[in-house]
Amino acid sequence: MNQIVWIARHANRLDFVNPEWFLTAERRYDPPLSEDGMVQAQQLANRLKGENIAHIFASPFLRTVQTANAVAEVLDLPIKLEIGLSEWLNPVWMTEEPQRLSTFALAELFPRIDTSYTPRIAVNYPETYEQMQQRSGQTARCLTTEFSPEDILLVGHGASVLGATIGLVGEIARTEVKASLCSLVKVVRQHPEWLLELKGDTSHLTQVEEVIRFN
Repeated sequence: MNQIVWIARHANRLDFVNPEWFLTAERRYDPPLSEDGMVQAQQLANRLKGENIAHIFASPFLRTVQTANAVAEVLDLPIKLEIGLSEWLNPVWMTEEPQRLSTFALAELFPRIDTSYTPRIAVNYPETYEQMQQRSGQTARCLTTEFSPEDILLVGHGASVLGATIGLVGEIARTEVKASLCSLVKVVRQHPEWLLELKGDTSHLTQVEEVIRFN
């Protein structure tokens, strides 16, 4: 049977709009969405309305949870926090392991979070690019297999969106996919192959970043 995997990057983040936020933030590597990012997340949700998505998985960082929550509200689905979709824990970007809200603290803010879900793939700080790509690709393969043949949505970060896509369709995604903010990748399983149908679509957005930045 066919299966559709949607892979979305989070919407715009506060520290991209206001870099000074980073200087005084309690969890400086876990910024929330910016005001325009909240609008983008809603536009993503409207784009996915009517799609046959059965499960939503999100990286446990605040910006990805906020993005996933906008979609979950529209589709009336729970959110499963999957650490395998996390940001690349790059020591050049992050001088220490990033501090995040706990699952239960996030669930108080976003009641759609399924606190009974156990992440399938572990992540350790620091990690190389190769380690990030391997675990995000492994995460995508694990979730698509476990929840097959149902359609799923993965909400991650620039690097993990690319890594997850490569994990399904192979190296072609490295040059084909443009993982800009709140972009959408669509991968379709037609046994035994995965076909890349959307490569970072942003047609649902009214505001698109001109230069793609991962950090």
